Amino acid sequence: MRPAPAVGPAGASGICCSNPWCGRTEVLGFSVRYARQEERFAYLDLNGAALMIEQTIEHARTLVAGDLDYPFGRGINLQISVDNVDALYAQAQAAGSRIFLPLEERWYRRHEEEVGNRQFMVMDPDGYLLRLAQDLGVRPMSVASTSTS
Repeated sequence: MRPAPAVGPAGASGICCSNPWCGRTEVLGFSVRYARQEERFAYLDLNGAALMIEQTIEHARTLVAGDLDYPFGRGINLQISVDNVDALYAQAQAAGSRIFLPLEERWYRRHEEEVGNRQFMVMDPDGYLLRLAQDLGVRPMSVASTSTS
């Protein structure tokens, strides 16, 4: 099995709670590939998208470029391809997760065509935005897109 491309490690303020990956594993379906509780580290996976999270406790290994103020990851969102976005959206809603962008169908221009996603964004417990997206395929560019390009 080829290792999944990893994103991270991202700072995780809530990693020291009794369930350090709350909101990421149960609600969104991430699996814990491996963890090092003594380092407050977890390697999570969802459909091949890997996310490493940690709460640094060793001063010499602090991988932080600036002040850590909530919400973390301002200005970025991490897109994760999923097979059943509707089911994940229902799970996130039922769990009371903070939905940042409601479920939508969205088409984006790519050169002379459009690529589609059925997607939503949820804010994880540390404030990172996770875009869960199901691929809708490719279509010819619509008239509306050509008039605004």
